[in-house]
Amino acid sequence: MKRIVIKKPGSWKALELETCADPPEPKASEVVIDTAYSGVNFADVVARQGLYESANKQIGYPMCLGFEWSGRVAAVGADVRDLAVNDEVFGVSKFGGYASRLVLDRRFVFKRPASFSLAEAAAFPVAFLTAFYGLVELGAAKKGQAVLVHSAAGGVGGAIAQLARARGCRVFGVVGSEHKKDAALRFGCDAVSVKPEGSRTWIDEARAFAPEGYAVVLDANGAETLRASYNLLATPGRLVIYGFHTMFRRGGGRTDWLRLAWQWLRTPRFDPLAMTNDNKAVFGFNLSYLFDEAELLERAMGGFLDGVAQGQLVAPPVVEVPAASVGEAHQKLESGRTVGKVVLRW
Repeated sequence: MKRIVIKKPGSWKALELETCADPPEPKASEVVIDTAYSGVNFADVVARQGLYESANKQIGYPMCLGFEWSGRVAAVGADVRDLAVNDEVFGVSKFGGYASRLVLDRRFVFKRPASFSLAEAAAFPVAFLTAFYGLVELGAAKKGQAVLVHSAAGGVGGAIAQLARARGCRVFGVVGSEHKKDAALRFGCDAVSVKPEGSRTWIDEARAFAPEGYAVVLDANGAETLRASYNLLATPGRLVIYGFHTMFRRGGGRTDWLRLAWQWLRTPRFDPLAMTNDNKAVFGFNLSYLFDEAELLERAMGGFLDGVAQGQLVAPPVVEVPAASVGEAHQKLESGRTVGKVVLRW
């Protein structure tokens, strides 16, 4: 089999495609997958640079990245009765998804929806699980409430917009460039503001859309927008943070330590006494720590697949890159110009 590893933190050149021994035979509750596609997420970029704490804690080096994939069943363990060889499947992995063959617990494997290609299936689970946990579990968004989502044309942002629309919310999206606006509207935003880096006109447009404030704001930008996101909340309101993308220079490849330090210094610190008086809450989470929550995974994915079957949810648009060109995939993601998701083709 082949897999992509990094042996030490670095730029795109740190990603190496290597040949290694096939994984062992599956245990009773496991499934062997011949991978067709691996999803690429911004967390992979952060981990490649050595800055993703959960990766450093859980796997170390050499490090095989990747949280999601699609492919075909190659073998099943003795206790797996509902999958057969050659079934087309997709799912999640707690790292290690950048590989041509996987062995995973049955709980992490799901049958491919008929309306999805294998490429689309590989781009689906991480974005929608992140969106579900932020919008529903933490944000508790309800019908009729106003929701603001940053990066609304991206994988997670687009998933948030779709889930919010399905829940009957009023959705305001923010995107970084004009060419992303139509995609955010297709995902379910009722209105979209274009926010070039450093611009603050989006704030006035967001206030005009929901003068009463937002019940939930979902923000993965970091220092650039967090304070404004908090100020746009209704009372009560909930700010959900799931990333700090603006800490990283677009298209940089390598870690820009000066930018990281400056963005860290600019990051707002929310005072619990002030939050109590404001009747506002701030949440943060990292999906990689939630992969062992079997009940949450089963409940969320079951709801997603029902939504797909009913036509309420669609896969994000995908850009395919050969696995051997994984550095190109990371470059595309870091550029900030992509819409939807990037996937590696094996």
